[in-house]
Amino acid sequence: MAVLDTNQVRACFPSLRTGHIYADNAGGSRTAQAVIDRIVDYLTNTNVQLKAGYSAVNSQRVVEGAVAAAELFNVTSLDEVGFGSSSTMLFENIARALENDIQPGDEFIITYEHEANNGAWKRLAARRNAVVKYWHPVPVSAENPYSVTYRVEELLPLVSSRTRLAAITACSNILGSVVPVEETVKALRQRAKEQGAIKVEVSLDCVAYASHRRIDVQKWDVDYCVFSVYKVFGAHNAVAYVRSAALQTSFTSIVHDFLKVDDKPYKFQPGGPGHELVYGASAIVPYLKSLTPEDDLAASFSAIAKHEQGILTPLLRFLTDTKQVDRGVRILGTSEINFSRIPTVCFVVVGQNAIKSKDIVEAFHKKGGISIQCGYFGAYHLIDNLHPKLDVDDGVVRISLVHYNTIEEVEKIVDVLRAVLT
Repeated sequence: MAVLDTNQVRACFPSLRTGHIYADNAGGSRTAQAVIDRIVDYLTNTNVQLKAGYSAVNSQRVVEGAVAAAELFNVTSLDEVGFGSSSTMLFENIARALENDIQPGDEFIITYEHEANNGAWKRLAARRNAVVKYWHPVPVSAENPYSVTYRVEELLPLVSSRTRLAAITACSNILGSVVPVEETVKALRQRAKEQGAIKVEVSLDCVAYASHRRIDVQKWDVDYCVFSVYKVFGAHNAVAYVRSAALQTSFTSIVHDFLKVDDKPYKFQPGGPGHELVYGASAIVPYLKSLTPEDDLAASFSAIAKHEQGILTPLLRFLTDTKQVDRGVRILGTSEINFSRIPTVCFVVVGQNAIKSKDIVEAFHKKGGISIQCGYFGAYHLIDNLHPKLDVDDGVVRISLVHYNTIEEVEKIVDVLRAVLT
């Protein structure tokens, strides 16, 4: 397995030149220089209406963005890929397009994860008199009630003959845990078949997953998948995969009624996406492939995962050390250091000498040079349903790293934490 050259990696991100430590990457990664260059190039040289007759170059550049997204999803048809301004908006558009295919009494299974892949389905259920069921995460450690994770054993009893859709998350932006998507979907579909469910579709949130692991919607057998480009080293937009069969048989167009888009992604894209941002996304795949000699996404994501285990280890070991546990530090999610966890670590400090999450983040701000964050990060109901109860408005402290972060940066983060927790 190739080893990442962190100097080479960091040279691709102009914002890293200042030496500032960016440790809230789950909220948005740094933008690669190649992405910036393509956006500027598009706006400077080809910023005209698509199919305007006097420029075919801009249309081809937008296609290049779709080609890159298709490769990231691992699909072959560009008609299964569509861009939008955010993941939240794309999930809402998908739900709106699906509305006429939902019947009263249909059942949706959702999680307590980010509201992007929950809220759209809750609102659709309310409009169509469907039923919402929750896949609850459960603690895995008796010593830490916040060590929750999602288990297939808790999911399968929710499946019935009326199950119509399951909205799950490939990776939690709070717990940092990677869901075994292929195994989960396979078990879900098998149980649905046994129960006599007629039509079951799977909506997958890959926002917290896409910068850390390789997406493969074909292997996973999902119908809808969304991730945010700005969390995968691009600009502020998002992209969705919609299985061709779902696009043609489940969706009703939500765009202008005179457009012939029955088998096109424009069917769920009211108005065009920011074309310069779509073209910018075409630089992400070449950047990722450049990280390893194989010039291959699978090899690059393997190297990324290995590097991220290295930077996760000292952080998680510090926070789960007996001294910190006695101090009241509690990790959200599992504390094992393995490939089932990405380097997104959330924690609280509870007990007799509790510290507010906001105060910990403020200590970092006063120190300067390191950015971390606190809050509920769109997963309001996950935080609100933990027991013992946490203050949702104060939230949790989140330190989220990616492959351009280094061991030296993590050591500096730990030094500040040590001082704050003393």
